Amino acid sequence: MNVDQKLVYMANQIATFFESQPKEDGPEGVAIHINKFWEPRMRTKLFAILDAGGEGLKPLVIEAAPHIRRPGADPDTGSGTGMDATRGAPEGRGTPAGEAKSETDFPEHRPA
Repeated sequence: MNVDQKLVYMANQIATFFESQPKEDGPEGVAIHINKFWEPRMRTKLFAILDAGGEGLKPLVIEAAPHIRRPGADPDTGSGTGMDATRGAPEGRGTPAGEAKSETDFPEHRPA
């Protein structure tokens, strides 16, 4: 399994989990998870896959894409993208890289 296949597999695993959650929480939940736990290099590769057509990705991952931070997309903001990610901490980790300080920030479950 090459790196791209591994990332597709991982993204689809996240989507599979959120498919069991309320539909309106799915795209945001996938994006929050990827923003919080995937380092900029992983997100860069994911966007390369998406930009090439998203082959193999579940529809929920594709739907979440606009909410996923694209590394380098807006280096002038403090949003954890671009150069901020690499300057924030070794290996682009920490809150400048988009990692949250709280334990979770997944969408709250809404009772049906």
